Amino acid sequence: MSDTDFVQAPSSVLTSVTLASVRSHEPEFDVDLFVIGGGSGGVRAARVASEHGAKVMLAEEYRLGGTCVIRGCVPKKLFVYASRFSDKFEDAAQFGWRLSVPRFDWPSLVAAKDREIARLEEVYSASQATAGVEVVRSRAILEDAHTVHLLDDGRRVRARTILIATGARPELPAFQGIELGITSNEIFDLKTFPRKLVIGGAGYVAMEFAGLFAALGSDVTIVCRGSNVLGGFDEDVRQAVAASYTNRGIKLMLSDSIARLEQREAARIDVTTEQGGRLVADQVLLAFGRAPNTTALGLERAGVRTGRDGAIIVDANSRTNIANIYAVGDVTNQFNLTPVAIREGHAFADSVFGKKAWQVDYSNVPTAVFSSPEIGTVGLTELEARAQYLAVDIYKVRFRPLTAAVTGDCETSLLKIVVDGESNRILGIHIFTEEASEMIQVLAIAVGSRATMQHFMSVMAVHPTIGEELVGMLTPTVRYDRRESSAPLVAGAAH
Repeated sequence: MSDTDFVQAPSSVLTSVTLASVRSHEPEFDVDLFVIGGGSGGVRAARVASEHGAKVMLAEEYRLGGTCVIRGCVPKKLFVYASRFSDKFEDAAQFGWRLSVPRFDWPSLVAAKDREIARLEEVYSASQATAGVEVVRSRAILEDAHTVHLLDDGRRVRARTILIATGARPELPAFQGIELGITSNEIFDLKTFPRKLVIGGAGYVAMEFAGLFAALGSDVTIVCRGSNVLGGFDEDVRQAVAASYTNRGIKLMLSDSIARLEQREAARIDVTTEQGGRLVADQVLLAFGRAPNTTALGLERAGVRTGRDGAIIVDANSRTNIANIYAVGDVTNQFNLTPVAIREGHAFADSVFGKKAWQVDYSNVPTAVFSSPEIGTVGLTELEARAQYLAVDIYKVRFRPLTAAVTGDCETSLLKIVVDGESNRILGIHIFTEEASEMIQVLAIAVGSRATMQHFMSVMAVHPTIGEELVGMLTPTVRYDRRESSAPLVAGAAH
């Protein structure tokens, strides 16, 4: 009988029975909750569950913080910040600043990144200790539905509830010489800066590293199997970022892929593509996506079901097919974003240990790509909206930011709003411009609140800003209506 079953039992049954007496008939457990994985989702779940009174143990075999803090979002964003100075130095001269020739020092950036990650890991450790969570630095695997084996010291821990939050790992295809390449796990710690960088793949990880390394001074080539970059994003955004990167000198080899890597003299790598292309690189970044980190975790012994991709299958409450085992974050391969993992971990802890049941709402999850410039997106793409709605209005504007009036920069910003042509409700927003990540966070509130274009148009513009363009698009650029024609009915100006 679970705690929930006990609380919901008829009052006549509860007259002289206590929760403690019910638990005394259960198998003895060492902890109420055992969390496997100390990333963003795992540490949030552990802390909140402990604050609700649960006895919690968390095992992490590497470093607290997971992919995001140690080898993902945080170090990536620090590198992005460093890369942005390149353009700023050039622009400063056009605005009257007289600067000496700047020089970039790669080891200094790596050292600064290491200091910040070490600080954040201490913060994570302190928060767990303050909440009363016992953190064990060990690999942990399942022996059955309630038993966790700690491989470092051989201990076996019995847990009433188990949460798996082991995240994901870089996914690598099989080709000759693949061991010569590196992944996003290693690129942050290179001893020397790669002057020639070849990147396999064109997802958001590949595009972020391409942009920042090019700005830092690398000669970058992207080898992409698809006909364009960033599959799954809005088509206008994909075209905009591809054009921007080409203008910045980043070479795009589309409809191709890496077939072979070979070591050559002077620590260089020969890259051969499937279409017969030949490249020479100092480093080859393999960014082909990520796979759920479920290998050798003991899931089969516990009876936990996984999908074809190895992801743990969960329901809307993050529960697996085994009643006392849950999973959150990238290991479920649903929405592989740090804020989603954090919210899933919090919802799990509140629901199971705080008796405050709630579920994560996955609709209108905003995201950003820290490309150069940035991409911000929330809601449906144009193609998704046209497949789901009878009538769709597209509001779209391209323009050069005000700074270009002085610098002469030809970089073009893109703002796009996808609207239900019948209700006028905003279905999606897709932007490619400076500070898009900051803008999309606020815009997601409007989309999640079911705002309409009338709401946007009724807001006074702040001038001169990029954001004012969003409230200044008065008529659709194009309208699609499946009830009358498969072709656009209206084509007009953005304002």
